[in-house]
Amino acid sequence: MNAPAFTKVGLPTQPAVVFLHGVGGGRDGWAAQQAHVAALGWRSLAWDMPGYGDSPMVTPYDFAHLAQALWQMLDAAGIDQAVLVGHSMGAMVALQAWTQKPERIRGLLLAASSPAFGNSDGDFQKQFLAQRLAPLEAGKTMSDIADKLIPTMAAPGGDAAQLIPAHQSMSAVPPATYRAALHALVQFEQRAALPTLNVPVLCLAAEHDRTAPPSVMERMAQKIPGARYACLAGAGHLLHYAQPQAFNAELEKFLKDVKP
Repeated sequence: MNAPAFTKVGLPTQPAVVFLHGVGGGRDGWAAQQAHVAALGWRSLAWDMPGYGDSPMVTPYDFAHLAQALWQMLDAAGIDQAVLVGHSMGAMVALQAWTQKPERIRGLLLAASSPAFGNSDGDFQKQFLAQRLAPLEAGKTMSDIADKLIPTMAAPGGDAAQLIPAHQSMSAVPPATYRAALHALVQFEQRAALPTLNVPVLCLAAEHDRTAPPSVMERMAQKIPGARYACLAGAGHLLHYAQPQAFNAELEKFLKDVKP
């Protein structure tokens, strides 16, 4: 299988930051962050998760195989160690990757995410899937879905123009990939991994995030030895789109903790 597609910035001699997007995202959503870390002297990769953009699908489509695809991409790019920056589902991939090859991870920035999905009895997962997949079953396009979902991920009074790229990314997700990603998402469970993290970790929340509320992220940080918690005021779930400067400021602060 070919490695996932990615956007690369910087030189092979520089330390690496790898950006991992969420269910409705894509590699282009990290452009502001890639430019910022380049100015700080880091190289970076932003991937299209398997099935997104030009990246081939993986089978089965689960977190174990998504993390394996991440390592395949890093091998193809000649990167031995990296700081992983994940948003939402991307942060879950980062946690899964830690359980496979922790020696290759220098730090983790986990943004707007959680260490597990929903309740263990499965009812919540079934309801979530039914709700999210209903528009596709009714013949709606991914653009139609973005029309409904993107506003729910915005902060009250936020600049809608900032989320146009997020809408474009979600509209471009193949429906089959969206289905596969959602089915994988509801199976995610890595709470047991949190106490094992022994690298710098930042759990970055957004004040108005209803998908991954600040309280969830703060509890996650408390279970990770030495982790730091921060919350972007006035931001919603799509925090790196809506507040790129504030996100970059937290990212820059975090990278100072990581860099030797």
